[in-house]
Amino acid sequence: MNQSENSKKLSTFFNEEYYALKSYVSSNLKSSIDRDAEDIIQDVALKLFTGADRYSPINNVAGFVYRAIKNKLIDIMRTSKTNKIDYESQNETKLIEFATLIYETSSDLYSEQMKRELKTAIINLKPHYREIIIAVDFEGYTYKEIEQETGIPIGTLMSRRHRAISLLYKNLKSKQKIIS
Repeated sequence: MNQSENSKKLSTFFNEEYYALKSYVSSNLKSSIDRDAEDIIQDVALKLFTGADRYSPINNVAGFVYRAIKNKLIDIMRTSKTNKIDYESQNETKLIEFATLIYETSSDLYSEQMKRELKTAIINLKPHYREIIIAVDFEGYTYKEIEQETGIPIGTLMSRRHRAISLLYKNLKSKQKIIS
């Protein structure tokens, strides 16, 4: 099998710069993240090599690889942050605003049980649903900002958020019927 020009460039770069990449990843990983620098480099390398033929010719290999690694680190940190997020420390008004959206009433008198159920339901969403809810509704990111950081199209992000809200609504409505 004939290796594409992009694959050759990537292979040469990874072989020559592996330890520099490992150092870069290690220095940019937060200590709270339980991920190995080598695993991250391998994930990025796999993604780049499997897509090498789809890219236009890579002229600045170093910039291309470092940008991919930086994006992977951002994804890992965001995922880690959302998995370990402390909802209690979140702004209470954000939770109330979101509860208003889900429970379809505009009362500031949500019970602590309702808030706990909402938090639990958010935590139990699939990761890509949970991440969009937290990013948009709790952290204030715009769809455009998320698209720029992740490369996921705005339409897909909007669909995920809509689906996540629908799942939360169904989950919480079913719990209300059980409680009533």
